[in-house]
Amino acid sequence: MNERAAPATVKAFEERLLEVADSLPKRLRQCATFVAANQDRIAVSTVAEMAEGAGVQPSAFMRFCQIMGFSGFSEMQRLFRDSYVGGWPDYATRLDHLREKGEESGIGLLAEFVEAGRASLESLLKTIDPQALDEAVATLARANMIHIAGLRRSFPVASYLAYAFEKMNVPAMLHSAVGKLDNQSVIRAGDAVLAITFSPYSAETVELVENARARGIPAVVLTDTAVSSLRKSGAMLITVSEVDFGAFRSLSATLCVAIMLAVATGTRRVD
Repeated sequence: MNERAAPATVKAFEERLLEVADSLPKRLRQCATFVAANQDRIAVSTVAEMAEGAGVQPSAFMRFCQIMGFSGFSEMQRLFRDSYVGGWPDYATRLDHLREKGEESGIGLLAEFVEAGRASLESLLKTIDPQALDEAVATLARANMIHIAGLRRSFPVASYLAYAFEKMNVPAMLHSAVGKLDNQSVIRAGDAVLAITFSPYSAETVELVENARARGIPAVVLTDTAVSSLRKSGAMLITVSEVDFGAFRSLSATLCVAIMLAVATGTRRVD
């Protein structure tokens, strides 16, 4: 028997996840990180599929469910199925239908990624925290200089933000770590950091954010999991989940948030 009652809502689930994540042993922490970044999969996956995604044995994933307060995976899955019934996009069914049809042509793959992007955007609108967005925009709008950081998969988003800010005459600098030069010395009091990093997190981006926060410089981070280690630094996290197809994830939802941040910052900024 579990000593603690199981979370009754998805929000309560997320709060419990944040509470226990740091104290979990390695394998169970892998479960927590994977679940935080893939909540959309819980309602439609088996425990074996979730365990495989987390890189652990099914028994370890079952233990994680119990630590979260559930009797097992089925009870945890029921919470997400009940919460999303009638509202959560049934992308899995649509993607399965395309696979059954054997759509392997260019247009078939395009349809797969369009569907994944649509699901990501619908999920974004239902899960984004409006208060977090408002606080992020306010922070960026009053910054003397916005320092943008995002490497590897995140780089397209970072470079787009740098381009958008440049066109709106908003002072911004793209930190690309070219030549192993992090340029952290140019981040000054009155500036702000805007970082993009997804699990597994870029060590260079994490270091830049943590160093900035240690100096009292505000940081806004677009990321994919609420249990990101960057939460400890006091950074403002905006969590964005991208639906994948064939283990490939587009940046549909992330770019949507990025353009919103750029436009809202440019609109609110007073030179």
